[in-house]
Amino acid sequence: MNRITIRLFATIRERAATSELVREFPDGTTVGQIWAGLKKEFPKLEGYRDSVGFAVNQEYVRDDFVPRAGDEVAFIPPVSGGVDAPAWLGSIQIVREPIDVAALEREVSHRGAGAVCTFAGTTRDNNVGRRVIRLEYEAYEPMALSEMRRLAEEAGRRWAITRVAITHRIGIVEIGETSVAISVSAPHRGEAFEACRFAIDRLKEIVPIWKKEHFEGGEIWVGCQTSHPPDAREAH
Repeated sequence: MNRITIRLFATIRERAATSELVREFPDGTTVGQIWAGLKKEFPKLEGYRDSVGFAVNQEYVRDDFVPRAGDEVAFIPPVSGGVDAPAWLGSIQIVREPIDVAALEREVSHRGAGAVCTFAGTTRDNNVGRRVIRLEYEAYEPMALSEMRRLAEEAGRRWAITRVAITHRIGIVEIGETSVAISVSAPHRGEAFEACRFAIDRLKEIVPIWKKEHFEGGEIWVGCQTSHPPDAREAH
């Protein structure tokens, strides 16, 4: 038998009412089979209609991957620097305090860069007719940082940029505050625009960070992170 640590996040965590489990499985058990077992153990997971990603030791895997004893298996809801770092890779951060967007822009500035493009995602006070009170972000931090770094490196390989830096905030983000900021510098504006757009789009696709919307009358995981619209039983 293999002893495995299981990590759950966002909607999955709430439906199972736990963020971490330790279970033992026979040799040869795949992550897909572990997920199937969890749905039987926690019936509320049966209604989870969106696809779920699988990760082992902070790396995405297919459902037929077989974890070993001591591994950490994470079930990922859909998601709306070092010595070997490439020259264009700036800071990649997850923070709990307000993001200093101007500092991010200063970081990527360079005498050889003719353009700096910055995306700052902020909390607005409404969404699909609901009055939003605040947003709350949750992350699988080690894996989120790894994936953010990868997408930044990919941006540098695809476009002739000078530098890219990314910061994402977690926890409560009030109305008007910034939840994510990406700043890209490049010799020309075209590359800066394209790389910045790619980075935010890709971040929302693959990085395990989830957003909960608190609105007047309830709360829900929103955007690509939501599994289904709220109803009277889930809005509280």
